[in-house]
Amino acid sequence: MAQGEAREAIEAAIAEGKAEGKAEGKAEVLLKLMTLKFRELSPAVAQRIAAGDQPQLDGWLDRVLTATNVDQVWVTVKPT
Repeated sequence: MAQGEAREAIEAAIAEGKAEGKAEGKAEVLLKLMTLKFRELSPAVAQRIAAGDQPQLDGWLDRVLTATNVDQVWVTVKPT
């Protein structure tokens, strides 16, 4: 592998690691907010949060602020 290719592979791995770290951090915050707001959460909720990608987590974080129950967090509202 050429030096330039190696550098690109390293940079790609670093970027991927950063993205995974951001998603994990968002998942932790969402889990904490939902636990504080809705009390005890089911294992299925924790699994769904852990499996979420960054766009999903962002939407869920936005909706947890106004949701009155856990199900409302998952509902995606389509813009009109």
